Amino acid sequence: MSERTVFCVRLQCEAEGLNKPPYPGELGQRIFENISKAAWSQWMNHQTMLINEYRLSPIDPKARAFIEQEMEKFLFEGQDAKPEGYVPPET
Repeated sequence: MSERTVFCVRLQCEAEGLNKPPYPGELGQRIFENISKAAWSQWMNHQTMLINEYRLSPIDPKARAFIEQEMEKFLFEGQDAKPEGYVPPET
């Protein structure tokens, strides 16, 4: 089975595409068609940081709406704002 490529709007290049839509509905389909595996991986890391820093609960509808908004900004608008006072972990 050959790998699927997409023009990734986040990375602005042709890259390996996702195997299936990673999110439900129209947004998931848009991500599947326009976002690469590498960009999705970047989003997953960013999402984890947001959840941890803002102490979000994925079962809270307000938190889910916030995460979805941030996902669209990150993937399609190139925004990856950090919470005020965020200090990345030392590696």
